[in-house]
Amino acid sequence: MSNQMTNVIGRIDQAIHMTATIVKGITDQQLTAPTPCPGWDVRTELNHLVGGMRIFAAELTGTDPGGEHEDDWLGPDPQNAYLGAARLDRAAWHRESALKTTVRLGFGEVPGPMAALIHLTEVLVHGVDLAISTGQEALVDERACDDLLTTMRGMDFDAFRRPGMFGPELHQPAGTPAHRRLLAFLGRDLAPRRAK
Repeated sequence: MSNQMTNVIGRIDQAIHMTATIVKGITDQQLTAPTPCPGWDVRTELNHLVGGMRIFAAELTGTDPGGEHEDDWLGPDPQNAYLGAARLDRAAWHRESALKTTVRLGFGEVPGPMAALIHLTEVLVHGVDLAISTGQEALVDERACDDLLTTMRGMDFDAFRRPGMFGPELHQPAGTPAHRRLLAFLGRDLAPRRAK
């Protein structure tokens, strides 16, 4: 396993913590705001993230997640729904067998280390999306974004560039913060939000 992968659990922890701080700052009025993820508002993206965290935790622990990915996981209290999912998710990834587990995802089975990298991407990128959508970009962990971008550039990422996952890389000017370079690498169009 490469050095990039040996600390992936710690990187997931950091992403969960960063995103928790962002989720805490989301107001009820912001739940209907658009996000950089095409077609999703803040509530839809947060719900997708919480559902994904619960499903990953269930896969790692051999338990029932209690629902399908796009069910309503948030209920009337999105912040507490995220915190509950985060506790389960963190505990599941800290199991000794986590990186030895084969995880079933929508597109097939993947070994634990690759599943961890995919999950890190989910939590960090959706956290950044939510920060941009709710005016909280100052809370983004730029180092974590830069590290993930470096990891992605070092792998064959084209396999993930298909509809429903990630689009082609978009150009960002020199000096663009790491979190915006990361989203542009994944095909997120941030142009409409630059004025905010």
